[in-house]
Amino acid sequence: MMLLASLAAAIALQAGWTWTLYDGEGPLVLAHEIPDTPQLKATFECQPGSGVARLSLYGNALDGGFANLSAGQASAAAQARVDTDHLSLALRTEHPVFAQFIRTGTIDVAVAGVHRLVEVPSAHRAKLRRFAELCTG
Repeated sequence: MMLLASLAAAIALQAGWTWTLYDGEGPLVLAHEIPDTPQLKATFECQPGSGVARLSLYGNALDGGFANLSAGQASAAAQARVDTDHLSLALRTEHPVFAQFIRTGTIDVAVAGVHRLVEVPSAHRAKLRRFAELCTG
């Protein structure tokens, strides 16, 4: 019975996660979050038209250093730095790995052999495409 209660609680918590696009004043942000809470898994942020997206990963700690990114058949390396509660890196929006991420909705980030998969489900891909469009300018 306890196992069922724990499983139900875990499913309920997962159900709250969504992708939200914030495009008001200031930077453009695409966040994987539980709305109206401080809980984040990942954010993409850019200044509109800048051509550079900053990816921040929250939760399970990753070390700083060089990150290997892959999406589809494309790959890239980027310098990753650790802030207080997240790892962040920058990626040019015209890079093939970013284009493949927009197409597939999936990007893998590996730092020192530890992988984190960022996945935008098809139901939220329009937000991802809009983010890319506005960031690229």
